[in-house]
Amino acid sequence: MNEEYDVIVLGTGLTECILSGIMSVNGKKVLHMDRNPYYGGESASITPLEDLYKRFKIPGAPPASMGRGRDWNVDLIPKFLMANGQLVKMLLYTEVTRYLDFKVTEGSFVYKGGKIYKVPSTEAEALASSLMGLFEKRRFRKFLVYVASFDEKDPRTFEGVDPKKTTMRDVYKKFDLGQDVIDFTGHALALYRTDDYLDQPCCETINRIKLYSESLARYGKSPYLYPLYGLGELPQGFARLSAIYGGTYMLNKPIEEIIVQNGKVIGVKSEGEVARCKQLICDPSYVKDRVEKVGQVIRVICILSHPIKNTNDANSCQIIIPQNQVNRKSDIYVCMISSAHNVAAQGKYIAIVSTTVETKEPEKEIRPALELLEPIEQKFVSISDLLVPTDLGKESQIFISRTYDATTHFETTCDDIKDIYKRMTGSEFDFEEMKRKKNDIYGED
Repeated sequence: MNEEYDVIVLGTGLTECILSGIMSVNGKKVLHMDRNPYYGGESASITPLEDLYKRFKIPGAPPASMGRGRDWNVDLIPKFLMANGQLVKMLLYTEVTRYLDFKVTEGSFVYKGGKIYKVPSTEAEALASSLMGLFEKRRFRKFLVYVASFDEKDPRTFEGVDPKKTTMRDVYKKFDLGQDVIDFTGHALALYRTDDYLDQPCCETINRIKLYSESLARYGKSPYLYPLYGLGELPQGFARLSAIYGGTYMLNKPIEEIIVQNGKVIGVKSEGEVARCKQLICDPSYVKDRVEKVGQVIRVICILSHPIKNTNDANSCQIIIPQNQVNRKSDIYVCMISSAHNVAAQGKYIAIVSTTVETKEPEKEIRPALELLEPIEQKFVSISDLLVPTDLGKESQIFISRTYDATTHFETTCDDIKDIYKRMTGSEFDFEEMKRKKNDIYGED
């Protein structure tokens, strides 16, 4: 323990594990510690089911109807991976994909007028969809064709739109799209949680819709992927990458003190010993005095014995409830997975509802989502603070990740990783830097 490291990482959440993997691949000497006896920090998958009951202080043991406790791996934070998104790129470049198996999520649904509709994933589905009328469909199709050929580097594709100036509201006007279609496009395709984007330059929104379509094109059913055995597999995969490159891992290590001298971090004290470092990466829970609260997220884990109604008995899906439909500022999300993903006992489904808290009664806010899931066998409710760093690490060399937000994919997490990387190294994040330089002796004796 009494050694000098380039980087010490505290907490084994996904953000921390990816950064420690990248730093190790880049030849840095890394020590990675966590006060918990398990991987994943806030983004862990809890197993066996008994541990989930204890964690949420639910009295008694899970009933026998829940099956074997160790057949469960329940994510604390619900997210899917965009098939063409940044996290998948990181997994491919580092070859961490070798340790994981993914399944495509069976469908994405959107809530309208109290009912749920499938988000069309092919042109045929779009034409058959009861989400919009015939003329609306033609205009929407024109819009999608425009988006698909749009290239911010080629002005010939702009058709009079200035990507840096024209607002998205004006682009919708240009194609004469109605309110329902706008809601659906902004929230189910571009995956915005609020309507603030309408008055911002359209380039970002168009790129988000392109990401959705390109992700969808890869596998066809939906743009989302999910790892077998739960999201807790992701941090472990990157931890393994770090270990191959000489990274040292210690779980169950209480952190007594982060030692700062003349405003700069010089080491970490654990169980009476000090490990020295030049830079420190950690999640907000290790540095409560260097972060601020910017909001809250409510998440409700629901165990069901049936697929969700009107989803065509999908064994996995996402449902988006656009804020306009329920008089809110931010969307409500439902992520559903099941025994098909080795995260629940046979015949059981896990649906996780999440949203940004807007009132003093967060449980009332998510009622429209819970109504879609009835009957619910068991609920586990958590309300977490959204924390962001007040210290960006320039002087202190302490680099703090942001809390996981209410989005149902990892794009914002990847943006945070790229941002921390840039602050730590002074250079822009480059996926090429993540390429492996050693062969893993995985599976060879």
